[in-house]
Amino acid sequence: MSPANPTLADVAGLLACPECGSEMESRDRALRCGHGHSFDIAKQGYVSLLTGASTKMTGDTSAMLDARAAFQVGGHFAPIADAVAAAVAADDPVLDGVAVLEVGAGTGYYLAAVLDAVPAIGIALDVAKPAARRCARAHPRAASVLADAWRGLPVRDGALHRVVSVFAPRNPSEVARVLTADGRFVVATPTPRHLAELVGPLGMVTVDPDKDRRLTDTMCGYFDAVDRTVVEYPMKLTRTDIGNVVAMGPSAHHATNHLDGLPDTLEVTASVQISTFRRQNLRTWS
Repeated sequence: MSPANPTLADVAGLLACPECGSEMESRDRALRCGHGHSFDIAKQGYVSLLTGASTKMTGDTSAMLDARAAFQVGGHFAPIADAVAAAVAADDPVLDGVAVLEVGAGTGYYLAAVLDAVPAIGIALDVAKPAARRCARAHPRAASVLADAWRGLPVRDGALHRVVSVFAPRNPSEVARVLTADGRFVVATPTPRHLAELVGPLGMVTVDPDKDRRLTDTMCGYFDAVDRTVVEYPMKLTRTDIGNVVAMGPSAHHATNHLDGLPDTLEVTASVQISTFRRQNLRTWS
């Protein structure tokens, strides 16, 4: 009999039981470890490895993900996705059959771009059920896992060649643990110029001008920076596009939406830094 979810079956051996840390395997529509802990595969195709008390992390809502997907389908962030994929493949453009994890995967858009560029297998990890459902169908080679990265990644030590984080929170110590000795961590963060034309008119959340230094500080002791590239370009956005921008991120909770006061089409800056980090020697941080 074929496995219930071929992609989860492919990555099961890379995952770690969130209860005991043991290796997992796929059996009878579930992932199981050797100590008898079992985690059912949802009918939507993802597996939940959330255990214990409710997570304190606030994941994206279905409405936020709908808005983000609509904006991404418009191709407005395609240059960012291409740059992330290029950074993942930079040191090893083949990456045949190796594993790439996206933390805070959301719609799975960026992981799908990576998997279109390299023949790797992917794991999309997110703390929100609506995101896990979407990610299960984001790409034929992407498995979807519901988990809280801040509690610890449910992945075995040294199992992954690449980890990606795009506009998402990061847990550097855990990322370092799950990467191979020559693994790379690719992080995309907005610069202060990102969507700057919308901040004033719509009261959107601003980007901390010290964000780059804070990113470097959080990586200190776990990673060395090996490359930084800024991807910046103008986007011509309609009011509908701008409404999706507001609704898809943190500004969905804060922005004052005055779309009627905007022109029919507005040129808005996309500006994102793509940073690649190399894992430091295990002995320096264990």
